Amino acid sequence: MKIIQGQLDSGTTSPAPEIECWLPEREASGVGVVVFPGGGYGMLAAHEGEGYARFLSEAGIAAFVVKYRLGSAGHRHPAMLEDALSAVAAVRSRSAEFGVDPARIGVMGSSAGGHLTAHALVGWPLYSSGVSLRPDFGILCYPVILSDGPYAHKGSMRNLAGENASADLLEGLSCERLVTAQTPPCFLWHTGEDAAVPLENSLAFAAALRLNKVPFELHVYNKGRHGLGLGAPFDWGRDCLRWIKDL
Repeated sequence: MKIIQGQLDSGTTSPAPEIECWLPEREASGVGVVVFPGGGYGMLAAHEGEGYARFLSEAGIAAFVVKYRLGSAGHRHPAMLEDALSAVAAVRSRSAEFGVDPARIGVMGSSAGGHLTAHALVGWPLYSSGVSLRPDFGILCYPVILSDGPYAHKGSMRNLAGENASADLLEGLSCERLVTAQTPPCFLWHTGEDAAVPLENSLAFAAALRLNKVPFELHVYNKGRHGLGLGAPFDWGRDCLRWIKDL
């Protein structure tokens, strides 16, 4: 494992996020995945960061775990999105060093990290850079998508947008509204029993992908609490690796 700094040469004043690099020791596939751990934009869950990185690197996929800024430290949108895109730029600009194909770099996240993943997938056109900021694919695990209403995760939105966010700001943070035909392909999974971030979040994003004819694969499992990661009683990881290979 090595640690690098992010970069975003679009005039932003944001500091460079720290990125932990987990490179496969053998049978490298040339695929890279930038990982955003969950934690409600208030902390970073290790099992959704390092845990995923170990899993991916053992499967021949280079993983890059991002320590992005958090609401619990007083940061607010767009700091998190800028950190996410900064990480994509850093990995792509140094792809040869990491043994990664610059056209096979995806993003992955769970819960609030899933929101940041979705935001990177739909928000990259808002910034310009000397290196492409567009991820080539996305993996969303029980993601926060909706920013308001009965199915939104209020804690994540409070950490992301502040205590008294305007309706306009919240609308711009509801990722399903920002999907276009240029949004990258996605793999999503969720459980029907998720009481913290309801299934409707993934359904809304998948519906927007379908409307815009963006390829996606959605897995809905009946049983399982929120935040399972790789500890789920079903093998979503196998399906995800197969999906990446098919890309």
